[in-house]
Amino acid sequence: MRIIIIGAGPGGYETAVAAAKRGIEVTLINKGPLGGTCLNAGCIPTKTFIACKSLEEARARKTEVLETLRSGIASLLSDKLITLVEGTARFVSDHTVDVDGVQYSADKIIIATGSVPAFLPVEGAGNEGVLDSTAILDLDEVPQRLCIIGGGVIGLEFASIFSAFGSEVTVLEYAKNILPRFDTDLAKRLKQSLSKKGIKIENSARVTSIDKDLTVHYLKNEQEFTVQSDRVLMAVGRKSSLESLNLDAAGIAYDRRGICVDENMQTNVPGVYAIGDVNGRMMLAHVATFQGRRALNHICGQADKIRFDIVPSAVFTDPEAACVGMTEDEAKEKGLNIRCLKSFYRANGKAVASGTTDGYCKLIVDRDSDKILGCHIFGAHASDIIQEATVLLNFESTLSDFENIIHAHPSLPELLQTAAYS
Repeated sequence: MRIIIIGAGPGGYETAVAAAKRGIEVTLINKGPLGGTCLNAGCIPTKTFIACKSLEEARARKTEVLETLRSGIASLLSDKLITLVEGTARFVSDHTVDVDGVQYSADKIIIATGSVPAFLPVEGAGNEGVLDSTAILDLDEVPQRLCIIGGGVIGLEFASIFSAFGSEVTVLEYAKNILPRFDTDLAKRLKQSLSKKGIKIENSARVTSIDKDLTVHYLKNEQEFTVQSDRVLMAVGRKSSLESLNLDAAGIAYDRRGICVDENMQTNVPGVYAIGDVNGRMMLAHVATFQGRRALNHICGQADKIRFDIVPSAVFTDPEAACVGMTEDEAKEKGLNIRCLKSFYRANGKAVASGTTDGYCKLIVDRDSDKILGCHIFGAHASDIIQEATVLLNFESTLSDFENIIHAHPSLPELLQTAAYS
């Protein structure tokens, strides 16, 4: 069997490696550096910036980290069953693509071309000094005033980063809360924490235009306000990267969100799959990886137990925020009889000892079944602690099950145990 995979981001290259391990011949077509957006302009560079104390240090460290990780991916792709082709793939028929005049055909094709930054369709969005999440990583000096349009994951991470570097940061978010898809309680606590660090956050703010001098105009409660800035970051999400694929030639269905797929990541064309950001279902690197596994399993006729309804998410602000499962509002909307159990970092021995007492943990539990439905953490190492809750949800654990699990002391994961006994 032969598979063509288009795109070498987390979904593409990890699926290629997994396929080769199963004895499948893979042609991996990729344009640009290995690792896709996550490695080169997303997850990894931003975490490098977070770990540094200055922009100069961050830029140097970023180069070192990216070179190391790209080298690691290249090593993984050196398998004799994987052929790496550099260039842009365009469909010429349902199972054939053209790359710079050379055609490649296979019974199975997996599209993993990722996404690109989205821009608000407002006047001045294209002005010099209005940056996307890729361009801001290449700044050679810290802007004195930075206006960030968008209070989601990307916007808030950069707000934390550049505030720490010395920028005067203002965040404009259209929704009534930052992190619109997170638990409301968590979002409010994070806003309070960021505000204490000097980050100004305006909710229910609709940006209307950006002047050439980078004055940002926005409406709030039907009143017009402005923000003076030296740089503007457009952080209003991402959109599926479809332009270069020539999907119509293959008859592949897509909409404004991305390529349409079923639960096996298969498009309307049998044998053609789309994974990761390009299908628009959930734009997270770890989701792309597991969607690739689902597609590969379907190709190989193997069943799996991957739960795409249980996906942990994290925001690497300072402090971090992370969640998995239902929010309190979602559970109430479903009419579930729930209780919310909380614990606080200030009462955790490890947190007190390490000076990281800002934060809390919240468990959502179904009163009738005793099942744990969700977990929301705001505080140090939230992105690590959330993994335990993810395991509990995957195995449909009850609160009684969890109460019997011994945790090491002193440790931050004891926050979960303390919440369970609250």
